[in-house]
Amino acid sequence: MEPLDPQLGFVLYKLPGISGIGTSAEMTLLSFIFLLTFAQAVSSGGLVFGPRQVTGLQGGSVTVKCFYPQSSANRHGRKYWCKESPRQCSTILSSNGFVAKEYTGRATLTDMPENGMFIIEISQMVKGDVGSYKCGIGLNDRGLSFQVKLDISEGSVRPEEAQLFYVEQPGSVTMTCIFGQQYASSRKYLCRMTKSSCSNVIDTYGNINPSYKGRILISNLDVPGSFNIIMTQLEKGDSGVYLCGVGNYGADGESKELDLHVFAKSLVPKGQPVLRGVPGGSVSTECHYNPKGNDTLRYWCKWKSHGCTQLINNLGYVLDTYEGRIVMHDYPENGTYIIILNQLKEEDAGYYWCMTNGENERKSTAELTIVEGLPSLTGQKEISAVPGSPLTISCSYPCKYYQYDKYWCKWKNTGCEPRDAHVQNQSGLVVSCDKDSRILSLNFDQVTTADQGWYWCGVQRAGHYGETFAVYLSVHGVLLNSEEAPNPKAGSNAVVIPRKNSENRNSPLDEAKAAAGPGSSAEGQKDSTHSTVLLSVLVPLAVMLLLFGTVFVVLKFKLFKNSDLVSVGSYRTNISMTDFENARQHGAKDNVCVEEDHETQIGTTNEYVATTGSPKSAGKPKKIKSGSKEDLEMAYSTFLLNSENLSTPRSVQEQ
Repeated sequence: MEPLDPQLGFVLYKLPGISGIGTSAEMTLLSFIFLLTFAQAVSSGGLVFGPRQVTGLQGGSVTVKCFYPQSSANRHGRKYWCKESPRQCSTILSSNGFVAKEYTGRATLTDMPENGMFIIEISQMVKGDVGSYKCGIGLNDRGLSFQVKLDISEGSVRPEEAQLFYVEQPGSVTMTCIFGQQYASSRKYLCRMTKSSCSNVIDTYGNINPSYKGRILISNLDVPGSFNIIMTQLEKGDSGVYLCGVGNYGADGESKELDLHVFAKSLVPKGQPVLRGVPGGSVSTECHYNPKGNDTLRYWCKWKSHGCTQLINNLGYVLDTYEGRIVMHDYPENGTYIIILNQLKEEDAGYYWCMTNGENERKSTAELTIVEGLPSLTGQKEISAVPGSPLTISCSYPCKYYQYDKYWCKWKNTGCEPRDAHVQNQSGLVVSCDKDSRILSLNFDQVTTADQGWYWCGVQRAGHYGETFAVYLSVHGVLLNSEEAPNPKAGSNAVVIPRKNSENRNSPLDEAKAAAGPGSSAEGQKDSTHSTVLLSVLVPLAVMLLLFGTVFVVLKFKLFKNSDLVSVGSYRTNISMTDFENARQHGAKDNVCVEEDHETQIGTTNEYVATTGSPKSAGKPKKIKSGSKEDLEMAYSTFLLNSENLSTPRSVQEQ
């Protein structure tokens, strides 16, 4: 068999037994190949891309790289390099092994389907090699192709070619620009070529084109005069020729040409461009990377005009101000990691980047906006407890999360492993869910100091993380009497007060001093000094008053004992004995129906006049137990004489 027409874009061999090219079998074969190539072009989902112009030296060599989308049809399709003419594009090289005679021994085509590219190398260049070429997939002029102009320089130095970047949408690209140390302090920039000038995209002075805000970074490298430019969330409209340079374009400094082509590919997962959260709420986003790649670092950073501040990475680093607020869940089996950020604040609004240190990794960005609203998960944000006490931490969820999976987890800088409801671990932690009251609780049998930290209450569904709520548990103090441990269901804010035992049962004064602290000790000493002085004065005074009182009582008693007054009830009066007798007889008659004894004290303690109100004895004469009537009259007369003697000096004094 021998090749028939290599310029058709494939190698067609003459079949045995077929006399001419126009037979029905050959036409059927050509139709089948044409349809197969057309289907391949439609299913590829993109375009072949290569350098717009390549310049070599006389007798030298050139290398041309052509990129294509990595679909299955493209990887197994025919690749070719052909030279254009007014009638057709004649095949020079193909991946089927064909090489034109004039290029035999000095041209090769190497396919690299794992990288989505094929390379054409031409050596021993001559003037006849100058012209317009195409690199493509499938049939010449009918498949995917890209036009390349090949030229030969008359000088001895080959001009620098544009650096090619072939990126799938919505991927990212990293452009490295290296200049001399003399430009270490000069302005660095990236501009996009237009018909008449180069429009600034970003520079180290903080100037950014609004259409690139939040998705482009420029940063200096360790080598002076060198810098990196990273663009992400690329679109087809970003394709074009760019210049990275130092100094000012068209005035001073140097520049380098960058040729960027962005193609669409439906198989590439699209990132979430905008995240919306409410104050106090949370958001989550998914980042993609190649799990078979050479990257070792994956991180999430917040974009700024002069860089991207790293917030968290897969190695356990968390920015101090984001502790307890951010977590990374890494899933290397499918090449994704999920970022969750909660306790949102107004200053959290901005652009965030998913980054890796891999050379060909996708880098995506998302914008976070804070909108008005309230978080759906609610609860106590700070809780205190004492070691050894039981505790329950709760969060409430709305009806919309009724069918979601709920969990509690303890935050760490390496992640937050969820504990599902009704699951108990060895440390005594139990997660329970009351669907009637829509409360998810985390129960501690006994709190320890190791339990202190951040805890997250969250929901998830079908493996996708939803909203989260953060609670900080502080553990301090000592529980001295475990029998008096508080009821964990007494309240959501389970603050435990230390108990007393035999060693710390101090007086209330001691407790007050302890509660007041050292600041009140000086005042206590002053109060104690004043009290001592006051007691030294009052005690002798009280003793003197007590002695005077005792003397007064004794004298009073003696006067009373020696008194000759006749006392009737509480009255003292001058009465005759006749009146006394009449009154006694009159009282006996009035008390006929009352049986009770009346005693009237007269004189000494052993002299009584007793009366009995019995009707039977009303008419009988009464007997005197002690003394006689004459003695009574004598005592009464003495009283009258004493009264006159006392009244005489008083009357004299009045005169």
